[in-house]
Amino acid sequence: MTAAAPLLSVNNLEVAYDEVILVLRGLSLAVPDGAIVALLGANGAGKSTALKAIGGLLKSEDGEITRGEVWFGGARIDRAEPDEIVRRGVLQVMEGRRIVADMTAVENLRLGAYARGGRDLRERIELVFHYFPRLKERSGLAGYLSGGEQQMLAIGRALMARPRLILMDEPSMGLSPLLVQEVFEIVRKINREQRITVLLVEQNAKLALAAASYAYIMEQGKVVLDGSSEELAGNEDVKEFYLGGGERRSFKNLKSYKRRKRWL
Repeated sequence: MTAAAPLLSVNNLEVAYDEVILVLRGLSLAVPDGAIVALLGANGAGKSTALKAIGGLLKSEDGEITRGEVWFGGARIDRAEPDEIVRRGVLQVMEGRRIVADMTAVENLRLGAYARGGRDLRERIELVFHYFPRLKERSGLAGYLSGGEQQMLAIGRALMARPRLILMDEPSMGLSPLLVQEVFEIVRKINREQRITVLLVEQNAKLALAAASYAYIMEQGKVVLDGSSEELAGNEDVKEFYLGGGERRSFKNLKSYKRRKRWL
């Protein structure tokens, strides 16, 4: 018996900006249906670009896929328009929330349902409130929500579109440790109860490995190491460079080629 094909498959992907700057240099990864998979790496490794390439959002930043393929649910999507990718069930929760500040929370949620039709709107809003009851209590403009509430709203807006896969970019950014734990617990609960697959980009490697079952580590636009979360959490190089387990505590002062030499 052959293993089931992954829900998302990225094969040898290259992405360039302004036809000159090569950001992804042969990225390959796979995300099984129903899993949480983490994509880790330093700033500038290409993690956010990878999510934008999967979601079809490169054109807005003068970027393009110059090589490789992206497959989702058995169909190739790297040539599809963003609205088609959303209709297939791939939703982004982008870095910085990107909520509409001068709309209410409910209006933001309704906006999230637009791309995949307005049926069952009330039921979907109630589902979001089930996971994020705090949003039900907020009737003012979304711009006045706290950072944590805005992150909850961004995730809830993605849920409104009945996603099969959520691409989540830095959900912990700007949040207090307590709120980060709360948001990640809800993400795990949504994954478990709604069987929504998650590809997670996160700077907090310890938190990401705790949430995910599998992880990829990127350097300079490609994967240099991957494995189960337990394997990577116990890897001495990962401990040293990402989890603060070694003597070298300052990551930004280390040369990436040293990591690549040791990992490859």
